Amino acid sequence: MIQFIRNILARRTFAYKARNKAMNMFSSYENFKTIRENQETKRQKENRSHEVLYFHKVDDPYSHLTVQYIDKLINGYDINLKPILVGEENPVTVHEPDLYDAYCLQDVNRIAPFYNVDFEALSYPSKNLISLANSILCNLEAEQFTSIAKEVSSALWQGQEEKLKELNKIYNATDSEVSNKLNDGNEIRNDCDYYFGSAFYYEKELYWGVDRLNHLETRLAELGVKKTTDNEFICNLNTTAPNELSSEDKLNLTFYPSLNSPYTFVSAKKVKDLLKDYPINLITKPVLPMLMRMMVIPTFKAKYIISDAAREGRKYGYEMKSIYSPIGKPARLAYSLFPIIDNLGKGFEYIDGLLKASFQDGINIGDESFLKNLINELGLDWDKVRRDLNTKKWKKVLNDNCDDMYSGNCWGVPSFKITNSDGSDPYYVWGQDRIWLLKEEIHRRLS
Repeated sequence: MIQFIRNILARRTFAYKARNKAMNMFSSYENFKTIRENQETKRQKENRSHEVLYFHKVDDPYSHLTVQYIDKLINGYDINLKPILVGEENPVTVHEPDLYDAYCLQDVNRIAPFYNVDFEALSYPSKNLISLANSILCNLEAEQFTSIAKEVSSALWQGQEEKLKELNKIYNATDSEVSNKLNDGNEIRNDCDYYFGSAFYYEKELYWGVDRLNHLETRLAELGVKKTTDNEFICNLNTTAPNELSSEDKLNLTFYPSLNSPYTFVSAKKVKDLLKDYPINLITKPVLPMLMRMMVIPTFKAKYIISDAAREGRKYGYEMKSIYSPIGKPARLAYSLFPIIDNLGKGFEYIDGLLKASFQDGINIGDESFLKNLINELGLDWDKVRRDLNTKKWKKVLNDNCDDMYSGNCWGVPSFKITNSDGSDPYYVWGQDRIWLLKEEIHRRLS
């Protein structure tokens, strides 16, 4: 019954006050700074070293990427890195397990070369090999972990059973020891309010994989523990796409946003920049927020998502300020106008205006006076557009958009799809983290 009530509250308009309060608290830059300052004061008072936890999951493709940089992190910063072996993700945090597994494998195959990492696995390792890998890593000292974990990970993802068996003769643990180790690791991870592998934790803040390692590096450098005086990060992408690209040909870029997604808000500025700098036809296909698609996001995951998106927004000069979540009636009213506005050629601009209102201006986007002003700012006729307000034709449009997004193994937002001008050869990616990868694909196709 309690979970049922929570589910209802997560989706209904009447829970907006509590939801808005939580979202603003998690995204607040003042809270962010205060937590960091308090933790550093506490660390100094307790005379603790700069201890960084690293959660490693052997059969997580992203962990294979991240573990390649552990030694560089240790060598570059005066830290005490503590590896934590973890097992399965918390199931309440993975909404589409099959799509998630398929996408993660594909994503790491795509991005690994840009991090100078070898990864060409076409499938996940067998349970037997996973057990061997965990047994090898189970009882290692922290000083041993980095080099052996990289060796184990390479053997695991390349299916080198004999190599793992040889290592297991030297480093081994009983099934009971492995089980206890993974359970303890999961408990530590859960206590840090996290749910996946391939993540770092330092003094009340989480950093997922190579995508967020720069945030950890920046924080450590600000604390004066960087061992060198240069401003270089240890983890950088080796991209080839130019900042601007000109071509007589254009590709189609489909953008799948949702109105309650902080990552979608962060992505909007990047999409505008991409539209300005690259030869693309932008197609906007909004989908319902996950909470309105009958998915429940636990509080600890929501906290990480919002705080991380806010951190990313600050990094890219698009800061969240006052948030008013549109879940429920506000979203339905705003979405009801999308089809006609999109037909009038202003679909992206409309979504962008709604996101800015929700994540910067703290405005209820379901308010009719706000919608009227926004439509007028877009240069459209409010009297014509308002005829569709609160009608239901938008539902099929958004459902079709969602089906299209799912067909590319993407279920979350923002997602993107590149096709040739005739709609052929679709290339899907998920997340504002991968806009650089979109540029690489556009550059590859048009160069």
